Amino acid sequence: MRLRFAPSPTGALHIGGARTALYNWLLARGQGGALMLRIEDTDRERSTPENVEQILDALRWLELDWDEGPVLQSARGERHRAALDELLASGAAYRSSATADDVRAYKDAHGAERGFRGEAEESGAVRLRVPGAGETVVHDVIRGDTTFAHVHLDDPVIARADGSVLYNFAVAVDDLDAQITHVVRGEDHLSNTPKQLLVFTALGARPPVYAHLPLLHGPDGKKLSKRHGAASVSELRDAGYLPEAVRNYIALLGWGMDDETTLIATADLQREFRLERVSKSSAVFDERKLRWMNGRYLKELPLEELTARLEALTGRTGLRGAVEIAREKIQTLSEFWPLVGFVFDGPVEDPAAWSKIMEAEGAREGLVAAREAIAAAEPWNDSTVEAALREVVETRGVKPKLVFQPVRVAIAGGTVSPGIFESVALLGRDETLARVDMALARM
Repeated sequence: MRLRFAPSPTGALHIGGARTALYNWLLARGQGGALMLRIEDTDRERSTPENVEQILDALRWLELDWDEGPVLQSARGERHRAALDELLASGAAYRSSATADDVRAYKDAHGAERGFRGEAEESGAVRLRVPGAGETVVHDVIRGDTTFAHVHLDDPVIARADGSVLYNFAVAVDDLDAQITHVVRGEDHLSNTPKQLLVFTALGARPPVYAHLPLLHGPDGKKLSKRHGAASVSELRDAGYLPEAVRNYIALLGWGMDDETTLIATADLQREFRLERVSKSSAVFDERKLRWMNGRYLKELPLEELTARLEALTGRTGLRGAVEIAREKIQTLSEFWPLVGFVFDGPVEDPAAWSKIMEAEGAREGLVAAREAIAAAEPWNDSTVEAALREVVETRGVKPKLVFQPVRVAIAGGTVSPGIFESVALLGRDETLARVDMALARM
């Protein structure tokens, strides 16, 4: 089995493209095949080295490797022209100066459903001859057979007058030369497939097996875009998702190992993935579900590994204690620092939290009592801190939040933090008392 992932470097690698890359990778790795990376950079205006590097970077982050490439389609111009000359010499293709107006005139004369047929000329663009009768059938592993009657197909332009070939011709020649056995791509390419099959036929070659993946939609049923949240791999990375969680989630967008299993290790994905189980219905990308799955992956990471990832992300060291008390509250890596940054950088400024909590009736008295209890806690750990603060609640006969929240705002600046007892213990007695004293001085 030989597969290829062939993105166009016209922007960031979108989630749909990442799923296509993943499915090809899973097939290659799970069935002893090979995966080629081909960069289809024929759009010279939009294809840039920066965009190529974005794609490579996204694939590396997803930990999807390849066996051959990256091959630049633009570097294969000589081979494309040789294949074009072969078809011109055999009569399978011809030059034509027909314009869009000529095509419309032809259809006006022969019927709107009739495919355009031109006459060979000395110069002009190159068109591929479509047989006058018969049909081209796309045999698709996922979607079944789709039939295209030749009578309805225009003779497609496969090269411009200057000799530069067009996409469908270049793709077919590239797949032929690379001996690609399976083409797995989005269903937006389905309309291109009969044109590519005609090129294979004209070259006397056997075509690969095709599988066209359903498009991705947002929860509202519309085509996935930025309005649904993250739309590219780089955005998911920057939002703090784990590559293994992203692989797991996007693998399930149109495929499943069974009807119930959701958390699937990459090794199991490689072993179980089959094209025959891919649905032909549109799949829904829901970032809320990805966040849930990512949270599960975060909780299952060993503490030392999670700490290493967060230290790499934040550029800080010595985060183990903070990671230990925060890991149950975060669903992405990017949520970590807003939750625990106060431990290292001091309380944040949150006027709304101060007004709501610290200016409430009884807040100062509760914080004074909490300070005395914290100062006397022995030995210093989260259990003794909890016991001390709960005793204040019981002695004062108030709700816990009337004691705990003033302490939280005093040490963190706002009402968001890991568990209050764990936060106080991690901060240390001296630093906690210093921050409480600063808060009391403001009240």
